[in-house]
Amino acid sequence: MHLRGRKLEKVIGEDQIKERVKGLAKEIESSFGKEFVVVGLLKGSFIFVSDLVREFSFSVPVDFMRVASYGGSMESSGEVKILKDVEVDLLGRSVLIVDDILDTGFTLSKVVDHIKGKNPLQVKTCVLLDKKSARKVPFEADFVGFEVPNKFLVGYGLDWDEMGRNFRDIYAVL
Repeated sequence: MHLRGRKLEKVIGEDQIKERVKGLAKEIESSFGKEFVVVGLLKGSFIFVSDLVREFSFSVPVDFMRVASYGGSMESSGEVKILKDVEVDLLGRSVLIVDDILDTGFTLSKVVDHIKGKNPLQVKTCVLLDKKSARKVPFEADFVGFEVPNKFLVGYGLDWDEMGRNFRDIYAVL
């Protein structure tokens, strides 16, 4: 398989993803209980958020923020911009922030600080992928799907300049 003239190597298959998402939903439910708001980070997490919330055994409100730190390149700029904020009131509520990948830590640390400024009861984070070797600021997610190598990844919502999001598996760009 290829994207933008570069070869792709499968890192995580669709069936593995489905099973892990089910497991994450159970972990999250037992940690939070039945009262929390899901805040997904666009655009990369939209498929993950969709699959995750459908695995919960009860209804949860879902909202989205849009943040940017890549701008078309294969490396984070380190500058995180909030392009769309949540619309639901988070005051006194438990919040689960969901992102596709945690790599440098810049995005999630900024988003968590921003959400805490809205005075929620508690904030926890969930990422499908954790690229620990790429961390530039200290940050650990509360719930992690898979640890992955420090490679540029596409598929299952992750993109390379808007391409590759629709792949059912997750691939490393070689």
